[in-house]
Amino acid sequence: MDHQEPELLPPHVLIFPFPAQGHVNSMLKLAELLCLAGLHVTFLLTHHNHDRLRRYANVQSSFSRYPGFRFETIPNRLPSENPRSSDRLLELLDSLKHTAKPLLKEIMLSTHVGERRPVTCVIADGILGFAMDAAEEVGVPIIYFRTIGACAFWAYFCIPQLIEAGELPFKGNEKEEAIENVPGMEDFLRRCDLPSFCRVDDLADPGLRMVIDETQNTSRVQALILNTFEDLEGPILAHIRARCPKLYTIGPLHLHMKARLTQETKSSSSSNNTTCLWEQDWSCLTWLDSQPLKSVIYVSFGSITPMTKDQVMEFCHGLVNSGKRFLWVIRPDSVEGWEGQIPAEVREWTKERGYIVGWAPQEEVLAHQAVGGFLTHSGWNSTLESIVAGVPMICWPYFGDQQVNSRFVSEVWKLGLDMKETCDRVVVEKMVRDLMEERRDEFLLTADQMGKKARESVSEVGSSYCNLDRLIDDIRLMVVGGEK
Repeated sequence: MDHQEPELLPPHVLIFPFPAQGHVNSMLKLAELLCLAGLHVTFLLTHHNHDRLRRYANVQSSFSRYPGFRFETIPNRLPSENPRSSDRLLELLDSLKHTAKPLLKEIMLSTHVGERRPVTCVIADGILGFAMDAAEEVGVPIIYFRTIGACAFWAYFCIPQLIEAGELPFKGNEKEEAIENVPGMEDFLRRCDLPSFCRVDDLADPGLRMVIDETQNTSRVQALILNTFEDLEGPILAHIRARCPKLYTIGPLHLHMKARLTQETKSSSSSNNTTCLWEQDWSCLTWLDSQPLKSVIYVSFGSITPMTKDQVMEFCHGLVNSGKRFLWVIRPDSVEGWEGQIPAEVREWTKERGYIVGWAPQEEVLAHQAVGGFLTHSGWNSTLESIVAGVPMICWPYFGDQQVNSRFVSEVWKLGLDMKETCDRVVVEKMVRDLMEERRDEFLLTADQMGKKARESVSEVGSSYCNLDRLIDDIRLMVVGGEK
């Protein structure tokens, strides 16, 4: 077969996520959207995550339909059995800095081979500043993708002015005290709603410094991508655009991908299992099939939230005492001292109304007609998936952006309840009853309305649909600009 001339080949985008479930999940969906548009994509993963994708997801078969897509892998200097929990994220980031930068430059400097251009654009996770340094040194345009919502990104962006105003570090222990120096959030943001990185006494704390430095670096890149939509976060997006005018809001990405697949392939089939780093237990869907309409609360705290035995037992008692049916994800590695085994007494207490799995196909679970509520850690992907499905939330955030997300869910979007700062069986019982019974109709109505707006955003005239087209056009123009 004759090779195409380089000038006739599509743009070649290198996508590099931070190696955690939520980051890989959303950036793989962006990769597929770019492939659908005819772009060539190289997706860079650590060996650890690539192995898990091959083991637990059908990623190879799903992307085989795109001849312009390929994986590249890099070592991550952490043994495969090392837990990818939040307390190791800084360690993992540091290991990537030493390992990935020279390989990134090598990939970007590779000359035209066969039917692929050299890399014409890098889309890097917005916390990988060394990727921006590498792209600048090589002279390749770089776009940041932040896998958090606009509300959390803006809170991160405003940390320096919180320090300048004396709101950080905190003085005293009053968690409910108002925060006044995050524009657009003055009326409802409290200390306990700030990102968890802000809860330090020392402003030189490595986690805080990383968040500040990486967020401020956004002003150096060509553009910023956010997995959100205008009707959800419009007021906050206006503040961000004042600092980052080249902004593409293209979410919810999981919904957007399904919409484009349907349009391009004339089929509604979509590979929802292409991005999972955990083995999913599909038996929970069979259990849901036998439950009444909107009767089940789904409980999952994400891929890295650790829990103590006491916390699990408080949730256990609260859920059982609420009298509501529940589907509960308890990751095998999430509870210290359990060694991957859920105690028999927990299974016994919960078996009458509950069903426990190690990991669930979350999009399918939330879309199931039996699910009427979501007890969540408020990770951004989970929040968007719940919004799209029209499922109200109870938020129990753990770290990072989740504190901000949970406040917006309860106070701004009115999509549920915020349970941060507490893990008590009485509170769990009350909130589950409030969500699933006392205020059920109120929350279901607002959730349904926001879900409709999400679907409108990815329709052919929707804001996210148009913004993705604009992003693709601009990536094509980067090639034209580079060849002048």
